[in-house]
Amino acid sequence: MAENFEEIKEEFKEEDTLHGRFLTFTLVDDVYGLPIEYIVEIIGIQSITIVPNVPDYIKGIINLRGKIIPVIDVRLKFGKAPAEYNDRTCVIVIEIGDISVGLIVDNVDEVLTIEDENIAAPPANRMGFENRYIMGIGKIGGKVQLLLDCQKLLLGDEFSNIGVPDEDA
Repeated sequence: MAENFEEIKEEFKEEDTLHGRFLTFTLVDDVYGLPIEYIVEIIGIQSITIVPNVPDYIKGIINLRGKIIPVIDVRLKFGKAPAEYNDRTCVIVIEIGDISVGLIVDNVDEVLTIEDENIAAPPANRMGFENRYIMGIGKIGGKVQLLLDCQKLLLGDEFSNIGVPDEDA
């Protein structure tokens, strides 16, 4: 189930850049997109070591080829109901600088190109829409994808509890 995104990145670097390329995944009935430049690989759900005294959505840590990576259940981080993991459940490993984190999602969909003119700014918070992790809303055909800001998703105080350096550290 592991996919190496380095090959995909190289293919697109030759053509242009990774700008506008997103890996889409599903949580319940919502479709989200992650900028492909942050994705290292996709793996199946595996044994997770629980870490005490962290928020519920941080499920613990995994050992990925000798590298210890914290794992977040994105459903829980976004305030959705928990679900049993199944054969469609995936861990998307993302990396920003020297920080790597696994994101548990219901399932991975596809890699899409979304042109800048098809990305709208998220609604303002005053409208009751929590867009803390949303960098934009991508429009493809009649569908919308909530495009996530990986840096806001990854960098926060909760990671200092499990040994992941904070941006300000």
